[in-house]
Amino acid sequence: MHDEELIERVTAAVLGGLDPAAQAERAAVFARWTAAGDHADDPSCALCTGRGECARRRPVTVRRLVAAGACRVAQRFPSGPVDDEIAICIDHTLLRPEATYAQVRTLCLEAAEHGFASVCINPVHVAAAAAMLRGTPVAVCTVIGFPLGATTTEVKAFEARQAIAQGAREIDMVLHVGALKSGDVQAVESDIRAVAEVCKRDALLKVILETALLTDAEKVQACAIAQWAGADFVKTSTGFGPGGATLQDIELMRHTVGDALGVKASGGIRDRDTALQMIAAGADRIGASASVKILRERDGSPA
Repeated sequence: MHDEELIERVTAAVLGGLDPAAQAERAAVFARWTAAGDHADDPSCALCTGRGECARRRPVTVRRLVAAGACRVAQRFPSGPVDDEIAICIDHTLLRPEATYAQVRTLCLEAAEHGFASVCINPVHVAAAAAMLRGTPVAVCTVIGFPLGATTTEVKAFEARQAIAQGAREIDMVLHVGALKSGDVQAVESDIRAVAEVCKRDALLKVILETALLTDAEKVQACAIAQWAGADFVKTSTGFGPGGATLQDIELMRHTVGDALGVKASGGIRDRDTALQMIAAGADRIGASASVKILRERDGSPA
């Protein structure tokens, strides 16, 4: 089965399961967005909830617009310039349970120095990281329901609310993988939507699919549910599962969500070539703990 057919079939099934009354309308919109050559209803702008934050929310897309001829981009959110560096696409990540305060501080200093999109850390470090990064364009990103996605929806919503109150501006939540594999579309949707309602305009929401545990059909289904439920990004992996990001998964996820959502590749990205391949395949963000090494490879400096 070709990707196009798989996406069409799974999307139709997801839409029918979530809201039968709206199935025809949303299926028509989906078909219009994905029709070859039809860009009249570009969902990257039509559905954006963070107007004026393009440089931070979709840096790769902004660079593509500049390459196509745009000479200026309006920017409300203070995120600094959008250039041709890979740094703005990277979430500088430290999620090891044994991470020390000193290591988190180093992570933040590196992020500010190199201009990474965010630091991605465990919730216990959010307040300290937000204080250290205040006044810089680097966002604080944290993880929710991590790494299994098996906490209750109420707990995930509380975690997100607390993290945002402490300074997080990006939330990476783990999908309820067991519910997805059980075919419980409503449970997956309500789980994501509860966190999306907490985030609203205060934080970006990325949904971690843990793609190594899913079939291609389940990956498509998860992407469609995440979009329906109000997420801003879909993300491949926690880094604690059986596998990380693959080019095939990034291509499939991008093909599924089109320009409606961002796509984050994470797990196993340890060099510049791999990061660039992920971006070329459709990733807007790269989650990596080897971020500084990736930049040094650009400069030809020792890793």
